[in-house]
Amino acid sequence: MDNTLCKIRDIYRAIAEFENRFIKMYNLSLNEGMLLCTLLDSGQLTSSEIAETLGLSASNASKVIRSVEDKNLIARLVGKEDKRQMNFVLTPAGKKLITQIKEATYSLPELLEKAIR
Repeated sequence: MDNTLCKIRDIYRAIAEFENRFIKMYNLSLNEGMLLCTLLDSGQLTSSEIAETLGLSASNASKVIRSVEDKNLIARLVGKEDKRQMNFVLTPAGKKLITQIKEATYSLPELLEKAIR
């Protein structure tokens, strides 16, 4: 495994550093921010679609959804064809915040800068 594990550790630490700054700036975790971004791109999604898109277990996706919902950044819509089906959409506040986040300029940890550019 030569140096792979150490490189992954460094990337993980850089992501954690970025997330700490992100939380301080927006009061959102990265998963919460990625949920907003996903809904901005998709319009509306079910909880299982959110879990799949974010790569989370159903349980973790539910926690992220609840947290963002409690911040009034997303809302539930009852399915048109199946009333048991819940869909999630951005609220106006959620749209405003994710637009602000997407337009912001960030200083990334150097390792992340190299990885995403």
